[in-house]
Amino acid sequence: MARRTSLVNLNQISDINMTPLMDLTFILLITFIITFPLIEQGIAINLPKGKAADMMESETRSISLNVDKQLYLDDVPVSAEELLASMTQIGINDPNTTIYVRADRELPYGEVVSIMKILHDANITKMALVTEADQ
Repeated sequence: MARRTSLVNLNQISDINMTPLMDLTFILLITFIITFPLIEQGIAINLPKGKAADMMESETRSISLNVDKQLYLDDVPVSAEELLASMTQIGINDPNTTIYVRADRELPYGEVVSIMKILHDANITKMALVTEADQ
């Protein structure tokens, strides 16, 4: 007796399986969420805790002073003289630039004041001291 049905039913699948694409999207999203805070803070500084309002985003530069008293301008090591020259140039070219000052909490107060004096000498009027949020 001969068989009238075929053993293999070849139906062509015409839709795309979205599950692997959604998995990939979520993995990429989680990766960016985890790595973004690490990219933002390039120099390890133990910031003091404090309560402050969020700043509006505008043209900003960042000065960092770590516990070893090394100065950084936007994550690039600089000397005090180079910092003064850069800040003077910024004060002349773009006086509306906001300067964020990040200093380690273990530093003496005089070290932070020396940075503030450099900013004052360069006629920088917009500056902010960066702290960690209270928890």
